[in-house]
Amino acid sequence: MTRAYDAILFDVGGPLDMEFAWEIAVDSAIAAACALEGIRVDEEVLSAASRRAVEVFAPDAYAHMVETLCGGDPQAITRVERRRRDTLAGLDTFQLRPGIDDLLQRLVARGLRLGIVANQPASAAERLRRAGIAQCFQHLGLSGVVGVRKPDPAIFLGAAEALGVPPARCIMVGDRIDNDIAPAKALGMAAIRFRSGRHARQQPRGPSEMPDADVIDVLELERAIEALLRR
Repeated sequence: MTRAYDAILFDVGGPLDMEFAWEIAVDSAIAAACALEGIRVDEEVLSAASRRAVEVFAPDAYAHMVETLCGGDPQAITRVERRRRDTLAGLDTFQLRPGIDDLLQRLVARGLRLGIVANQPASAAERLRRAGIAQCFQHLGLSGVVGVRKPDPAIFLGAAEALGVPPARCIMVGDRIDNDIAPAKALGMAAIRFRSGRHARQQPRGPSEMPDADVIDVLELERAIEALLRR
């Protein structure tokens, strides 16, 4: 029987990298940078700013959090953003999701073509190599390499072209409605949302942004992929 899809595209943060340590580091950096401005930021205030950034579909959730916490003061925002970026520059907190490496190998063994579509620096390629999964991917569509960031459709189309597969025969796996699910669906791709981290509660703004499946772990992800392949 002919399967419905030939390629699967993966975001890095969420499906591959759990990002637990990264999100803790980001929140700590923002709180510390705000403290130097005399802005008191406790866990409740920080969580509220994070929820708001996700609710309004802020393209850069961290920048939106900083704007909220600084009360819109442009000078404070600039200083806090600079400190936040300086603190996190070069930080490597990659945490391979348990079981995802085995799943990737099983998908490759089935003849599926795998690619990365992620807003990540070029250095993410080395992190994937150290994690032992880079060889599973025939295309590393990292924004720091290809020069395009999600949700720009060009980064998705570039991945499909590199894999030699029409967009309609691709499945996108990502954790954000705005950056992953919506643009993939608009191009005719299937889309699986891996509910994880800061954007786990993000909700579709309409039927066109509804994922084909929602998953919370690798076992559910494999089942969702299998269901799509059998369409």
